[in-house]
Order: sequence, then C-alpha cells, then structure tokens
Amino acid sequence: MGAGAADTISGPARALPGALAMLLLGLLLLTVLAGARLLWHKWKLRSLHLPPLVPGFLHLLRPNLPLYLLGLTQKLGPVYRLRLGLRDVVVLNSKRTIEEAMIRKWVDFAGRPQTASYKLVSQHYQDLSLGDYSLLWKAHKKLTRSALLLGLFDSTEGMVEQLTQEFCERMRAQAGTPVAIQKEFSLLTCTIICHLTFGDQEDTLVHAFHDCVQDLMKTWEHWSVQILDIVPFLRFFPNPGLRRLKQALENRDHMVEKQLRQHKESMVAGQWKDMTDYMLQRVGKPRAGEGCGQLLEGHVHMSVVDLFIGGTETTATTLSWAVAFLLHHPEIQQRLQEELDRELGPGASGSRVPYRDPARLPLLTATIAEVLRLRPVVPLALPHRATRPSSILGYDIPEGTVVIPNLQGAHLDETVWERPHEFRPDRFLAPGARPRVLAFGCGARVCLGEPLARLELRVVLAQLLRAFTLLPPTGALPSLQPRPRGGVNLTVRPFQVRLQPRGAGARAPGQHP
Repeated sequence: MGAGAADTISGPARALPGALAMLLLGLLLLTVLAGARLLWHKWKLRSLHLPPLVPGFLHLLRPNLPLYLLGLTQKLGPVYRLRLGLRDVVVLNSKRTIEEAMIRKWVDFAGRPQTASYKLVSQHYQDLSLGDYSLLWKAHKKLTRSALLLGLFDSTEGMVEQLTQEFCERMRAQAGTPVAIQKEFSLLTCTIICHLTFGDQEDTLVHAFHDCVQDLMKTWEHWSVQILDIVPFLRFFPNPGLRRLKQALENRDHMVEKQLRQHKESMVAGQWKDMTDYMLQRVGKPRAGEGCGQLLEGHVHMSVVDLFIGGTETTATTLSWAVAFLLHHPEIQQRLQEELDRELGPGASGSRVPYRDPARLPLLTATIAEVLRLRPVVPLALPHRATRPSSILGYDIPEGTVVIPNLQGAHLDETVWERPHEFRPDRFLAPGARPRVLAFGCGARVCLGEPLARLELRVVLAQLLRAFTLLPPTGALPSLQPRPRGGVNLTVRPFQVRLQPRGAGARAPGQHP
C-alpha cells in the first residue's frame, strides 16, 4: 500500500535488504501467531453463530481490495469474516447490512479499533476520525460540527464560490494546454480548508499545509507502517518508514500549534473569524451536567488535523473522478452545460449556484451522486469496532470485533442497482424511491465534512462547466480504473485535461479537433 519503499528511506540501496528481512520475519511470526490465535478463537467462540470465514490471512495484498471483497459474496453472502494478520474482521458488503449495523444498531458499532498507527497519528485518540466512541468523543464531535455548520450557513458558501472563481481564472490562463487537474483540485480544496479553519491566509501557508498533508498521507499509507497494525510487535524493530512518519507528524503538529498560538494571541472574546477561533473559545471549560470530561486544546488541534486530512484529498479525488467520467461521457457534459445555461444563464459569471436548492440543477445533483456511487473515495470506510455483543443479519458479533463496511461493494450490489458498473446519472432522475449513496458513511460515524464536501463538489463542477468544455488531450481518455493499491483512498490514475473556454464558436463536448 502507499508509495514505494525508496520514497521513505534515505539510501534505498543500503536499507532495502533490512526492510525485506523485516517483512520476511514479520510474515514468519505472523504465521505462527495466527495459528495459535486461531486455535484460541475456535475454543472461545465455539458456541456462537458466527459469519462464515474466508481462508487465508494475506488478503490485504490483493489489488482492488473492495472489488475482491465484493466477489467473495457470491459464495459466502454479504456478511463474512476474514483474517487481516492476527485479527478476525467482519466485512459488510451490502447496503442492507451496513445500514443495519451503522444506523439501526449504531451504538453497538460506533467504536474504533485501537491500532498502533491510529494511536500514533491521532495523539492517543483525541481524534474524531480515529478516536474510540465515548461521551467525550461525542462532545468533541458536537463542537466541531457546530463550528463547521456555523461557517457553512454563514460565509462558507460565498467563500467557496469566490475561491472557485479565482481557480477558474487561473485555469483560463492555461486554456487549450493539457492540465494535470488532480493537483489543481488538491490545491483548491486545501485553500478552502485553510480559509475556513484559519481565515484569510497567504499562498505560502496553503502550500505548506498542502505539502504537509501529502507527505503525511504518503508515509502513513506505506506498507512498513501499515504492517504495524497487522503485526504490532514489529514496532520494536528498526523501521525507517515509521521514523519518517514520526517526522511528518512532528511537522504537522508544529504547524498546527503555531496557528493555534497565533489565534490565541489575537482572539477577542465572544468574536470569531474562523473555525479555530470558535473552537478555542469553547474548550477548557467544565461542561455542566454532561459528565463527559473536559474538552482541551488538544481536541481543537486534532479537529484541525481532521479537516485537512479528511477535507483536502478526498474532495479533490472525487472532483478528479467526475472530470474523468465526463471526458468519457461528453453527452452528459453537454447536458450539464445546457442545464447550467438554462438555470443560471450562459457564461462563467452571473447567477450564483443554487446550492440550497438542488432541485434546480437535478442533472448536476444526479451526476455527483453517480460519481460518489461508483468511486466512493474511501471505499472500505474506516473500520468500526463492536462496543458490545450484537448481531448482523442473524450472525453473532462478539464485543470488540472489527467491522469493515465495504461501501464500494454496497454501491455495486446488483440487487439494488441496475447495471451497477455503468456510469448512468439518469438512474437518480427516475421517479420513485432512490437508494441512498453511502459514500460518506452513515450513522454515528458519518463524515462530518459531508455538507462542506457536497457544497464544494456542486460549486466547483458548476463553475468549471460554465466556464470550460472539458476535452481530452489529443483524444487520450483517462483510465477509469483506480490505482490497484492506492492506500485508504480510491485514487484516480494521473491524467490531463484540456480546458476549452466556452463562447461563440466553441466546440461541443463530443467534438474533437
């Protein structure tokens, strides 16, 4: 998973034999311990009706893991167990089972497993995304959601539109030449998070945080770090990848702490200019009657981290997938432009995108839903943990069991979706009930940034398609197959797009020079 070993090790020619030896030793110890653990579990759980077990324990090495997991349902059904290293996990592969666990029985499955990398990255679980379920976690979530929604319904919409207009003007300067759109989207989404979290900021700070996020994700997803969650005792062996992750975390924390310090120095009581101001003024005070403990500055620190980690690459990747699908389906692009021209008027300026009235742009809404269905950016979600004994689809789920929702698998369920592998936005325009897309998760652990992400997707795609026609460079269409081992995110393979300004004499999306 993640980048190659040479990306994280100085002097790769010298370090590679040591890394291979560590891997082989880990696999040997894993085999011995997995056998012992299997015998213990068979004795301990002999009276329970457990989901069927998939043979083997090296499933993480499979390319396109969500699709591999979905394929196992043909023999085992939508709920089964498999071994990831020393741990049995339960995989949910259908909308029905995911909603049973995460919505109807959300209290039973609101926990997070406590892994070595999670503990390292999340400052001992003061984190929303990775932190375990507790009353203090609920208070932390409430604080962050209040700060996020306060901005969203106050100034965020105008800020996103303004930054997107500036983005389109920068793209206009490159009109007609091939553009690596993924990087441009990544910088745009990082800029939005930076303004939302820290207020108006210079480009140097945006680029610094963007580079920090890129470096952190690259090192965290490297196999030498991921293997620690499967074989935890390997952390006691020399590990250059782990050393680089710690350096990336130190850099991350130094940058965030500097911003928090500056905000505390300039803050005026009862006033706030951004989310950080808002949250800092609400921590460190006893929460009467809640009995959940005290929110501290560390919680604000990790809320900021979550916003950058969860709100930069995820949204940028979804935007990139949308452009890739539209390049393959110029007829959908043309219909979208006709809808935008009809509702907002022709040209890149004029009426604002009616974010709060999605019914005015039904095809745009349907296209976003279809992209999220086919390419949920975190296809396996983050793992949950059973907080108490429970059941799913009649199977017993013991307390402490790790449960993985296969969101992409649920979105490709042929019992729910007609021709599920095809890009067909019109499926969401058909009359009658429409199945829910689970790209942002559901239940207690639903992504807090969903409203912001949907706002960004809507505004950026609308303004981009009003200003430009998207064309492939020299007819070379991008691949619609994700990177086989892209880490946590379902990443698009690198591609370029030509942005042709719209106007008199412009070609339609289906026409090529």
